[in-house]
Amino acid sequence: MTRHGDATDRAVLAAAAALALAACVSLGLARFSYALLLPPMRDDLGWSYFVAGSMNTVNAAGYLLGALLAPRWLRRFGARPTLLAGSAAAALLLLVHGVLLGDSALLTARFATGVASAAVFMSGGLLAAQLGGAPGAGRSAAGLVLGIYYGGTGLGIVVSALLVPPAAALATPHAWQWAWIALGAAALLCTVLTAAGTRRLGAPPAGAARGAAHAFDWRRFAPALAAYLLFGLGYIGYMTFVVTLLREQGLSGPLVVAFYILLGVGVMASSWLWAGLLQRFRGGESLALLNALLAVATLLPVLSADPVAIFVSGALFGAVFLSLVASTTALVRHNLAPAAWGAGIGAFTAVFAAGQIAGPVLVGWIADAAGGLESGLAVSALVLAGAALLAWLQKPLTQPAASPAESA
Repeated sequence: MTRHGDATDRAVLAAAAALALAACVSLGLARFSYALLLPPMRDDLGWSYFVAGSMNTVNAAGYLLGALLAPRWLRRFGARPTLLAGSAAAALLLLVHGVLLGDSALLTARFATGVASAAVFMSGGLLAAQLGGAPGAGRSAAGLVLGIYYGGTGLGIVVSALLVPPAAALATPHAWQWAWIALGAAALLCTVLTAAGTRRLGAPPAGAARGAAHAFDWRRFAPALAAYLLFGLGYIGYMTFVVTLLREQGLSGPLVVAFYILLGVGVMASSWLWAGLLQRFRGGESLALLNALLAVATLLPVLSADPVAIFVSGALFGAVFLSLVASTTALVRHNLAPAAWGAGIGAFTAVFAAGQIAGPVLVGWIADAAGGLESGLAVSALVLAGAALLAWLQKPLTQPAASPAESA
């Protein structure tokens, strides 16, 4: 490879890393940190499992609203301004969490954070898809760039595991509020770094952006969309309640933190584990395989409280679930023209958000009614297995439109 090629590759990877910090904010810090905060908040505020799950349900409802509004924002403002505005808003909202106590106020804050997170995640996914398909990026770059971007969520999970427990353990009333403030500060730092690292990312042509809203045919992606809906319904129960389950099973605090760090490291490693898979398959094969693996990971802590089984579950879940999200972006890239990528990513984001709305309250309701979280997570595993079967039915479109990188 020439020096020019090396410089191009480095520039692409540096921009992908900057975009990954946006994913760190939108999902890692703004959503998945809640699993660590749920136990101290539940103890302090006297929540049932249903109320605890409702906090993530309203967050998912806000995410759905953001996913529906994001295409309009993308057309009007462009992907990068939408990304940075959403990231800054999410960071400020996390800080706001740190001064709230009432259930209604916290529900409102979780909802608003979901709206901001969707704006970040959709615009970041679009920029990552464009970056992977840019001239000079190389044929193998697309899957790797998407993996790096979505893997940024793993960094947010690791940062959450390092920040939340010590902050929540402070000898002050409502110590968990300090954890939210620490998360907000970390999110602000990530936003600044994302802004600095994405300055050279160009916007898509204005005509392409305007046409994207009319370029996606939902019917041709029906099996994948249905599978992704079930994925949203199934995975979020694990990410909401697994830390609470482990604490109830008697796992010590340091081991719980180690488990969550391992899960986050798994997310970051997934960039390299599945990049080739995402680049190779043009249909629903990747979505099917990853959903099946996720079902196994979700079932392991239900079947055994042994630390080995629990850590295998965390490692496998982390190594799979965000690459499953990346697989839908890869599916869009493989089968649609670049002008339709924004609409395609928006469609998958919308059904993903819809599934997440029901997931936390469903698991919480089952746990309250059946006497334990194990029953709720067992249902989540069954839902994920159903998602794998549906995804297998998704075939490539008969005349896929290649990206510039794929047609070079």
